[in-house]
Amino acid sequence: MEHERILYVYECLCRYTDKSRGITLKKIKQYLSASCNLKSVSDLTLRRDIERLITMGHDIRTERGPHNTACYHLIQHSFSFNEIRFIVDSVSINKFLSDSQKRKLIGKFEGLCSDAELRRLKSRIPINSENVFSSELMGNLDSIYSIIEKNQKINFDYGKFNIQKKMVYYRKNRNIVPVRVIYFNTRFYLKCMYIENNKFRTYRIDRMKNISGQETVKIDFSDRTHSDGVVLDMFEPEYFEFVTLHVKRFLMDDMIEWLGSDVNIREDFGDGEYIFINARIGISRGFYRWAMKYGSDIEIVSPLSVRNDFYESIKRLSKVYE
Repeated sequence: MEHERILYVYECLCRYTDKSRGITLKKIKQYLSASCNLKSVSDLTLRRDIERLITMGHDIRTERGPHNTACYHLIQHSFSFNEIRFIVDSVSINKFLSDSQKRKLIGKFEGLCSDAELRRLKSRIPINSENVFSSELMGNLDSIYSIIEKNQKINFDYGKFNIQKKMVYYRKNRNIVPVRVIYFNTRFYLKCMYIENNKFRTYRIDRMKNISGQETVKIDFSDRTHSDGVVLDMFEPEYFEFVTLHVKRFLMDDMIEWLGSDVNIREDFGDGEYIFINARIGISRGFYRWAMKYGSDIEIVSPLSVRNDFYESIKRLSKVYE
């Protein structure tokens, strides 16, 4: 109970104190009695708890009051109010947690707020109850992180929809090593490498089940996981190239968000409606799909090999509609 008590003491200081407001030992006792039914805690025990919190690095100041009473102030909370608001908003809109999980997490952060901050926190983003993903996702992530940490090979069942729109899971021996978890377009993916040919594949983590670690392998992925340029989807590019794009000027914000703030941009002095953009990009079908969605507002200028491949992709697409 000692460890629980000191947490309640810290929670009390978080809720009822700041630089300008302090709390006495008497008030802390009343809080402990109401919150966790601790009715016989001595002043000496509470002073020791506060000293332990100070030793742990919490900035707690003592202010002497009338009749030799002491008021305690927690000057700096673990998180600032703006940080707590940001975290609570992020939890509220999270698509991977149930409503009960969200409320439980939010309640923990509310315990770090003062009463005044709690009133301000009421204006937070409402909990989003839609699009809750697979309840197995959190467990899958935990298993995968453990396997990556142990440098093990991985095996799992993988699900795909059949023609009846039912998820069917397939089990096969995969001689693969998990490399890293990728978050892209509101989904979690696992990037893996096949040992026999050093090829990479990517799997959706919410479609995995019966995940198990296999034998340990000695492979250093420190160089393999470093991107040599911009990757525009979750799949491994075939190669990287410096690509020049001829882009409508109104897409400049989009280009910077997708390609990065260090992208090279220059004027098209022949046509003020356009700009040229140069960036090192991972070349794959994902890149071509990304370029296609902008239609005639983007032109791949160079290199010629990438331009020709893109042209062939457009030709194959046009034949579908002939």
